[in-house]
Amino acid sequence: MSRALVTGIGGQDGSYLAELLLERGYTVTGVVRPGAAAYGNIEAVRDRIELIEADLLDQASLAAALEQTRPEEVYNLAAPSFVPASWDQPVTTAEFAAVGATSLLEAIRAVDPSIRFYQASSSEIFGEPRESPQTEDTPLDPVTPYGVAKAYAHFMVNSYRRQYGLFACSGILYNHESPRRPLQFLPRKVAHGAAAISLGQQEELVLGDLDARRDWGYAGDYVRAMWLMLQQDEPRDYIIASGESHSVRELVQCAFAHVGLDWQDYVRVDPGLQRGAAELHHLVGDSARAREQLGWSSELDFDQLAHLLVDADVERLQALATSMERQ
Repeated sequence: MSRALVTGIGGQDGSYLAELLLERGYTVTGVVRPGAAAYGNIEAVRDRIELIEADLLDQASLAAALEQTRPEEVYNLAAPSFVPASWDQPVTTAEFAAVGATSLLEAIRAVDPSIRFYQASSSEIFGEPRESPQTEDTPLDPVTPYGVAKAYAHFMVNSYRRQYGLFACSGILYNHESPRRPLQFLPRKVAHGAAAISLGQQEELVLGDLDARRDWGYAGDYVRAMWLMLQQDEPRDYIIASGESHSVRELVQCAFAHVGLDWQDYVRVDPGLQRGAAELHHLVGDSARAREQLGWSSELDFDQLAHLLVDADVERLQALATSMERQ
């Protein structure tokens, strides 16, 4: 039975990855911060995983966690994930996304260099890319605190792989969504708005730039790629993306049409919500290497993802309304 250690197990990706690993017969341990509260995303599998406290910024506590659990694979998913917030907390972002990854790499090197390591990288490392679509060879040019921190970790993975021979991979994941995303993430905000309006629980949805574009995929598909990376003979970095660019307007139209509504009757644009200079453009990933070498492909396309998000929020809101009626 294989053993895996997952940081950030309570987040969107961590919870989907935990479920995938359990399905494949792994013993799964999740790293949580000391004193952390319960995590709703892993509630369904909580009795099948072990949680261990460790501080990502404390190399000694990470080493102790590795000594205690003796994993063969480590997945580092712990880091702030809401990019706009990195401007408000640039130091915290750098500590957890950059220094934390380095602490974990160093702990692995000290405890057991045979451990296979996955680092959650991001399309944000490309910033305003010099080419589109981007490949694994596209120069890094991050422009947000989040992107800069992720680029640092990305380079450190390559450094430890080269210097110490560690089996260390970075997954350069583009935007990937699911019903487990918090509401501040735009696809979830749109899905929740469409669901709530269709149920008569909300009158309008207020958004920023409808022309902003993203390469969106499904988180459940993307965590499968993480696992595949650590099953290869040689460690490499891989872009995981849909390869398609869609606008916020397309997402809104698809979500509202799914519940039989014309989005133009309910969506109001507030220029104050637009990112302005912080908005990135032309981020579209070429995942040819992942398709060819990992045998990876996404199972949900853009429309199916939007429908999944809306259906989940309709179900959630209906259940909540029924619960409140019974009280």
